[in-house]
Amino acid sequence: MSAAHPHGHGHGEAHEHPAHDAHDDHDDHDDHGAHDHGAHDHGHGHGHALPEKIGRAFAVGIALNLAFVIAESVSGFFAHSTALLADAAHNLSDVLGLVFAWGATALAQRRPTTRLTYGMRRSTQLSALASSLLLLIAVGGVSWEAIERLSAPPEVEPRTMMIVAAAGVLVNGLSAALFLRDRERDVNVRAAFLHLVADALVSVGVVLAGLVLWATGWRFVDPAVSLVISAVILWSAWGVLREALHLSLDGVPPHIDLEAVRTYLASLEGVRGVHDLHVWAMSTTEIALTAHLVLEWPAREPAFLATLEHELEQRFGIGHSTVQLETCEGGPCGRAQPGAV
Repeated sequence: MSAAHPHGHGHGEAHEHPAHDAHDDHDDHDDHGAHDHGAHDHGHGHGHALPEKIGRAFAVGIALNLAFVIAESVSGFFAHSTALLADAAHNLSDVLGLVFAWGATALAQRRPTTRLTYGMRRSTQLSALASSLLLLIAVGGVSWEAIERLSAPPEVEPRTMMIVAAAGVLVNGLSAALFLRDRERDVNVRAAFLHLVADALVSVGVVLAGLVLWATGWRFVDPAVSLVISAVILWSAWGVLREALHLSLDGVPPHIDLEAVRTYLASLEGVRGVHDLHVWAMSTTEIALTAHLVLEWPAREPAFLATLEHELEQRFGIGHSTVQLETCEGGPCGRAQPGAV
């Protein structure tokens, strides 16, 4: 039988973790030898309070962008500009995305319970998924309208386009600046920052379209630019959707090299086998790992696990590790196989 030895959390919280290493194939593990040791190494990152400044940044960003969406929608309607309407739809999706990100970031701080043993960390992934789906719907509607207007483009007021779009550059630039300092600490914050920067650049495109329209009178420029904007948004939204789906399915985070992790574990002193290795994202900022290591000796477990926990976090950014130690007593101890499942 294997015994579990939980290691304490640096933040003084008791967390219950689901048995990700309790696979259905445990009965088959008797063939590997006795499971003399099971150990859970848990990294850091539990219970970090939502920074008050980030909460204010989300609130201010939402207020600024919502006010701009209303002004841009009204201006686009009266100016008959699909480019402005496309940008307004994009900015509305940004408002919803900021709302989702703010709410999910707050939910992710909630303490685990006996029913939600990881807390609500995954809500940050679900918010990204919902935000990208809403963005795709908005882009589809605007693109359809732009295609219809290409055949008979209406009269557009270029000065209104340029003034409103220039305001968009200012609003999105100020909103992005709110997240500038913290963008490196949290993927969720960084995604909001990059989205707002992209919006500022899109608004620059609308300003340029207004200049071309003003100089040439080519009315098709407005719906054409709205299609270009929609294509850019579609490209970015599709990337977010793919990553959100991948993480929601417990896929390995894109920046983690699973084979490098496996090779590192196999290279540890005394390790003769690595199997049942899983790496997944608990949230957009926290990564978890479970693995079974076959050892040739059972005696150095505490020091071995402490070093392993530290190295996984320092080398790979994996802050939550659960490692099951097995010995090869009673069976052959072969060399570690990095490619083993």
